[in-house]
Amino acid sequence: MYKEHKKGDKMTNTINDYKNIIESLVSVFTIENGEVKMFLIRKQAEPYKGYWILPSDIITINETLEDNVNNLMEDKLGVKNMYVEQCHVFSNPNRDKDERIIACSFIGLIDNVSVKLHQKEDIIGDWFPINNIPKLGYDHSIIAEESIKFLRQRIVNSNLLKILLPSDFTLPELQKAYEQILNKPLDRRNFRKKFVNFGLIEDTNQKTSGNNGRPAKLYRFKDEIREINLY
Repeated sequence: MYKEHKKGDKMTNTINDYKNIIESLVSVFTIENGEVKMFLIRKQAEPYKGYWILPSDIITINETLEDNVNNLMEDKLGVKNMYVEQCHVFSNPNRDKDERIIACSFIGLIDNVSVKLHQKEDIIGDWFPINNIPKLGYDHSIIAEESIKFLRQRIVNSNLLKILLPSDFTLPELQKAYEQILNKPLDRRNFRKKFVNFGLIEDTNQKTSGNNGRPAKLYRFKDEIREINLY
């Protein structure tokens, strides 16, 4: 029930004052060759035609927020049941000049192999390094920045790394990705020692081809690892 407050003979609030549109926005992250990237879509119509924006969708009265996000990811990336986690709500009344829209933002994590396997050929989108995100339409630059900050807080969790890097990787690639997300350099020896001593990774007994230098050992996360905070 909406409330009616009277001021003299006039009601100061009507049912229209309580109507809100809710949208989901997803900042999808992957790691490619040690580089952390975010998925953006090119806006095809006004307003902000030609700008890059985050994948988003309006939630209908017949679906849950979770179903909406899953359908959004399947529609935009061709991926079902991606790992997603809600991070923020943006409710500035002026964030959209035409409508009163509340945004529920999520981060989505997907490994690069799945990206290449499932991504739709006709998608109007691209992947951008998180340290080189273009200016986005609406308030999406703010939302993207907050999503990166949220990822920075959550990526210390070892199991989230396993989602982004389920297949073979080198330790320099792993460290490079960590440094981009945390936005700070890490000591090489301590970084390697931490992952090995915690028993999170194992040597695959394979090496890179060495086309770009000396062959490097390939590692992978163990099948069962403890959920621990690394930093």
